Amino acid sequence: MLGLMQSQPLLISSLITFAERHHGDGEIVSRRVEGDIHRYTYRDLARRSRQLANVLDGMGLASGDRVASLAWNGYRHMEMYFGVSGSGRVLHTINPRLHPEQIAWIINHAEDQVLCFDTTFLPLVQAVHAKCPTVKKWVALCDADKLPQDSGIPGLESYEAWIAGASDQYAWPQFDENTASSMCYTSGTTGNPKAALYSHRSTVLHAYAAALPDVMCLSARDAVLPVVPMFHVNAWGIPYSAALTGCKLVFPGPAMDGKSIYELMETEGVTYAAGVPTVWQMLLGHMRPAGLKFSTLKRTVIGGSACPPAMITAFQDEFGVEVLHAWGMTEMSPLGTLCTLKNKHLQLPKDEQMKILQKQGRAIYGVDMKIVDGEGREQPWDGKTYGDLLVRGPWILDSYYKGASPLVKDELGQGWFPTGDVATIDADGFMHITDRSKDVIKSGGEWISSIDIENIAMAHPAVAMAACIGMPHPKWDERPIVAVMKKPGSEVTREELLAFYEGKTAKWQIPDDVVFVDAIPLGATGKMLKTRLREQLADYRLPGL
Repeated sequence: MLGLMQSQPLLISSLITFAERHHGDGEIVSRRVEGDIHRYTYRDLARRSRQLANVLDGMGLASGDRVASLAWNGYRHMEMYFGVSGSGRVLHTINPRLHPEQIAWIINHAEDQVLCFDTTFLPLVQAVHAKCPTVKKWVALCDADKLPQDSGIPGLESYEAWIAGASDQYAWPQFDENTASSMCYTSGTTGNPKAALYSHRSTVLHAYAAALPDVMCLSARDAVLPVVPMFHVNAWGIPYSAALTGCKLVFPGPAMDGKSIYELMETEGVTYAAGVPTVWQMLLGHMRPAGLKFSTLKRTVIGGSACPPAMITAFQDEFGVEVLHAWGMTEMSPLGTLCTLKNKHLQLPKDEQMKILQKQGRAIYGVDMKIVDGEGREQPWDGKTYGDLLVRGPWILDSYYKGASPLVKDELGQGWFPTGDVATIDADGFMHITDRSKDVIKSGGEWISSIDIENIAMAHPAVAMAACIGMPHPKWDERPIVAVMKKPGSEVTREELLAFYEGKTAKWQIPDDVVFVDAIPLGATGKMLKTRLREQLADYRLPGL
């Protein structure tokens, strides 16, 4: 017997239709590349998204054709989220921080038909456009009078001129909810990037889940600032969840420095923000010396890489901002877990609560996870036993675009995605990433978590950033060292920092050495590139060897 309910596909177009109908006057604020502040509403967003859809129809683009973006967080980029996907095409958000050769490879691999870019990235487009034969149309996301002259890009047109003559009347097509909606390439450090191809169904389900109270807890009462880029896993799905809830959206554009982010937060009454730890380090670095405080910010979700406990403490104790520690991956759309306390934890002493909040958190409904040993045997949820973290769910990758499936099968034949993370899970379901499987340090047969070593260093007031890697040792196989970038104007010696570890971790886990560096290499999404750090320290030898 089947249920007698209406059957309506879960489509991205339904999100913008809902936002226009129920939150039409909700505000969307963008700092533009031009430097000014642009304001409009969800009603305007919906209208212009329909214009874009009409333009794509007029070009004769087929369902499933790829339309790419090289753009910052802003209203025009948001219009592509709905105009491209809603009309049945696939939005391909490209990370502009990748090397030009890699970007050209990605465009060709995706077979993009149209590419829209912020004028900031004109030099990048000039470097790659001749190598991208599938692209039929290049569009600069700007006003007609701001179109770059003598760009050398054939047929370049401004976005505003491109959509200006199109009707804003458009009936969003209905199709299978499993139809592809958008794609995002991983920024892998070895080999060519791989693409996750999301569906309308997976995107809408993810948007629902992200808005839940124990996840991002978004509502029409919030003013949300996604600092996490829209070119990186769809800004963690926030643009879709924003349309679903009707919250005010504040886009930072290209100004990602601490001063600009702080001023935008205060001017626009931001209550909620999302970003990676490196961005928040810049923000705190701007605020602390000037004695600044937040007047409206209440919550921030931090993910992309492990959030140092010192940062969680700083936000909560110094600035009264709740930190939501999150974890996910490009292959997971990206949300997998988010850390919020359960009712039974509310009466715990503050230091006990902090031990929980430092973890990556509990699985969101829709995500199943487990940890396994090297033989694939599931490990206990005791908060102590390490294992390789596997996940599955309706918004988790089954196979890569034009690639193989990475899934591993369990004894029941069910497929699980191997995350590449090593983790523990406690009895309450709180997952704690202890390392990437490629970064975990094996010393004398025991595991040392590089993240734990980094977090201790980050708690020292003179340390701006720290990265722990393993170095070969003839007796112990590997021993940890920590590369440290000092805060401007601060001083700390090797001996002082090693002494700082005493009493905070087991003696055998204390690094053998501290290496001071001018900078720690970061990847395209703000994560530390330990492979590159290892290359830089290729001639390093542990003390006494």
